[in-house]
Amino acid sequence: MVAAASVVVAVGTVTGMVSALDGGRPSQAARPLVTRAPSLGPLPGVPLSSRTSPAPSPSRPASSRPAPEPSPARKKPRTVAAPGLLYRHADSQVRDWVDAHPGDARRAVIASRIADRPAAVWFADFTPSTITGRVRAVTSAAAAQGRVPVVVPYAIPQRDCGGASDGGAPDLAAYDGWIDGFAAGLGSGEVVVVLEPDSIAQSDCLGEGERADRFASLARAGRVLKAANPRARVYFDAGHSDWNPAAEQAALLGRAGAASAASSDGIFTNVSNFHRTSDEIAYARRVLSALRGPAHLGAVIDTSRNGNGAPPDGEWCDPAGRRIGRAPTLNTGEAGIDAYLWVKLPGESDGCRGTPGAFSAEYAYELAR
Repeated sequence: MVAAASVVVAVGTVTGMVSALDGGRPSQAARPLVTRAPSLGPLPGVPLSSRTSPAPSPSRPASSRPAPEPSPARKKPRTVAAPGLLYRHADSQVRDWVDAHPGDARRAVIASRIADRPAAVWFADFTPSTITGRVRAVTSAAAAQGRVPVVVPYAIPQRDCGGASDGGAPDLAAYDGWIDGFAAGLGSGEVVVVLEPDSIAQSDCLGEGERADRFASLARAGRVLKAANPRARVYFDAGHSDWNPAAEQAALLGRAGAASAASSDGIFTNVSNFHRTSDEIAYARRVLSALRGPAHLGAVIDTSRNGNGAPPDGEWCDPAGRRIGRAPTLNTGEAGIDAYLWVKLPGESDGCRGTPGAFSAEYAYELAR
């Protein structure tokens, strides 16, 4: 997925809906924008939070779409968790806007189609002393409601290859310690972990030794997260359908531990991008087939902004004419596709409708109407 072109400064949350309903990033990179971070607060109540920064948005488009590859045989669809209700974090920029604008003509559409839907909670700052408590605040609040949170660790060193979403831990040893703290906050309930968007698909800026070290650290992260909470489902970065060819991406994923049951439950695609769900399903199945991991591996797809597909001109920064996609759900009815998620919160700017990561009511309304 190519990282989204939005600056990520610190931990952030992207909020969404109360129940899971059924209803991109441009071609190359798409970074998730992080809105704000959950802060330490009373447990198990709904966590308090403080503003932080954006999550990545899409980057540059790929030069060409990979040639079609045959899809693997369909397997019986499975669900990630029961009862299949995703968690809507109580604190987000869109929720703040809705609360502050009772008379705005756009409010009803933005509230019902974006603010009331569950979305991922981003942790994009490197704060080892507080990361456990902030993750625990989210997972505890979700457990108290009997719902499944989606959390995004986003602190790998040299993330975004020095682009707009640069930041993270100072080195991999520090990152490993941060992940240990993150894992300690996962609790014991169902939780979906979208591990480090763009960390694998967008690793070509690293030297071969640096890339191998990053992949080893990601494999370790998967093991640590799953060991800390056996009910955690960890997904690795597969980019999106207009980035690396499936076989190439699968080879990278294999090196990063995504084919190991001890580290991985599968892959994620289209984070902060715009590619159509049908294209992502076909691509994800090709990647999973080429990955040759355990049969249980599945995929989750970011459908937050892909209702009209990607712009034909490859524009990635708050492109016009886009729409929200399928509502978040853990029950897709599609073989090998575990969930449709809103990893990037619709309405958070990639940097052209406002400061990267800032909420734009105009853009949100355009996406949702």
